[in-house]
Parts: sequence; C-alpha cells; structure tokens
Amino acid sequence: MILKTKTSGEAEGISTFKQTYRKTVVKRVSFIIICIIACFLVMIYSATLGSYNISAGEVYQIIWNAITGQAQSDPTAAHIVINLRLPRILGALVCGFALAVCGTAMQSMMKNPLADPYTMGISSGAGFGAALAIILGFELVSGGGVVVNAFIFATIPALVILFLSKFRKATPTMMILCGISLMYLFNALTQLFMLIADPEDLSAVYSWMVGSLDGIDFNELLIVLIITVSGSIYVQYMANQLNIMGIGDESAKTLGVNVDRKRLVVLMVITLMAAAVVSFTGIIGFVGLVAPHIARAIIGADNKYLIPGSAVFGALLLLVSDIIARTITAPLMLPVGVITACIGGPLFMFLILRNNKEIWS
Repeated sequence: MILKTKTSGEAEGISTFKQTYRKTVVKRVSFIIICIIACFLVMIYSATLGSYNISAGEVYQIIWNAITGQAQSDPTAAHIVINLRLPRILGALVCGFALAVCGTAMQSMMKNPLADPYTMGISSGAGFGAALAIILGFELVSGGGVVVNAFIFATIPALVILFLSKFRKATPTMMILCGISLMYLFNALTQLFMLIADPEDLSAVYSWMVGSLDGIDFNELLIVLIITVSGSIYVQYMANQLNIMGIGDESAKTLGVNVDRKRLVVLMVITLMAAAVVSFTGIIGFVGLVAPHIARAIIGADNKYLIPGSAVFGALLLLVSDIIARTITAPLMLPVGVITACIGGPLFMFLILRNNKEIWS
C-alpha cells in the first residue's frame, strides 16, 4: 500500500513537472514569435516615415514588386523605400540582432551582467581605429579606410585576452577587467586625437563614436548579414555548452567541458560579429547589454531560448530606437547611438532595482 502511494505521488510529481515545463516552453516560444511579428510591423511602419508620404500598403506593394520583379507603379516611391529607407531599416534589424547575440553569449559564458561588446573593449578599439583613419589618415591596410581600420582594432582586445588566457590562465573576471582597461585606454587615445583634429574631421569622428545607421548600404549590409548569420548559428549550437559554463568553471570541467578552449572560441566568434557591426555603424551602445537582461527576466536563462529571444528583442529595440532618432527632431535625424543610450541607461537601472533575486541560473 505504501509502495503504491509513493508510486502514485511520483507519477503526479512527474505530471506536474511536465505541465510546468510545457508552459515555460510555450512562454519562451511565444516571446520569440511576438518579437518577430513586432519587428515585421515596426519595419513596415518605419518605411512609411519621412518627408515623402508613403502608406504601409504601398510599402508592402513596393517590396513585393521588387522581390517578384514586377514593374513599380510609382518609381519615385520605390526608389525612396528600396534605396534610401530599406538599407537603414534592415541595418537596424541585423545590427541589433548581432549585438544582442554577442551580449548574451558574453554574459552567459562569463557569468557577468556587465559583459557586452562595449565593456570588453571591442567598440572602443573600433573607435580608435576609425579615429586614426579619419584624423591622421593612417590605414593598416592600404585603401582599407575607416572600416578596415575599425575592424582590425576591434579585434585587438580579443587578441589580448587570448594572450592572457594562453600564458596567464585568465579567469572570466580577469577578462572583463582587461576589457574595461582597454576600453578606457582606447577612449583616452581617441579623445587625445580628437583634441588635435580639425573641425571637419572632429565632426566625422564624433558622428562615428555615437553610432549611426545613415551610411549603411546593401553591399555593407550583406557583409554584416553573412557574418551575423554564421556567428549566430555557431553561438546557438553552443547554447548547451554556454549553459554548462554558466554554472561555474570547476563544475563545467567536471562535466567534461574544456571551458578555456570553448570560451576563447566563442569569444573570437562574437568579436568578429561585433567588429563587423561597429565597423560600419560606429559605436552603438547598450543594445548588447540591455536586450539580454530584459529577455532573461522574461524567459529565463536557458541559452537555447535566451539567445534567439535576446536576438529578436535586440533587433526590435534598435528598430524602435532608429524610429525615435528619425522622428523626434525631424527633419534633423539624431544618431541612433544617442537614443539607445537614453533608452538603455534607464532600462538597465530599472532592471537592477527590480531584480532582487538571482536570475542567472
């Protein structure tokens, strides 16, 4: 009789666990789907904004005609949507997606809420490289210009961390502190060059430092898209490994995970992703920091769902920020990096004050 009671109780417990788990999965998938739908709607709405009035129906028809190869009924509207507005909108979508994936992976593998492409020194390194090209005309690769300089210098923090890990067995805390020190160093050097720059170069460097989607075109977007898709697939593939690394290095090693090697490989992948973004857009802060925190608070810390959830939410966050940047002082457009900082700062503070319990496990 006692055995039957225990068996019945165990069966009831298993049934309750399955129901709870099913509800959790539904909640996580629903969040991702809602963000995807919201991204699509915001993209269409964003394409209608501007001095030339175009309705949402016209935007949809223009895009459909472009995809199917049909003639456009209004060539002027088609040119404005496809050549002027769409690259910026898709750029916001892809760059927000990439930065959020980078932030999520960094925070998970280092178990540190402050880890993101900016605090790891990647963005500041890119800024310094851009300043060298703009102010001094110094190019590491002949003819590469600002973009190549920014990309190469963005990878320097990762190379420094790689060196520390190889010869000093760097811990996650050491990596974060190293990234922050490089961030301050690159920022100081950039500001030093800005002091000696002429007004025109100074304006160009400043615009690059605050981040903007103005200059991105389809050729540049294709490069960022290829790197983002490839890197995101790898990071998603590593989701279970990131979950294990999140419980601590010693525990992960006892489960057979080569923590040091996995961490460095992931770090190099997300460094390339972040470097590709900031090389074309400049420094866009807070997306990689805030998007993972918001997604984690809603759907939990399981990276199998957190990585895609953070990615689509990051894309949505940058899309909305871009709309605000284009409309709040119209016809003057603000750099989108200013808006992400204004939105991300208070949001991050709110999350810090609101979450009294640990949400990393």
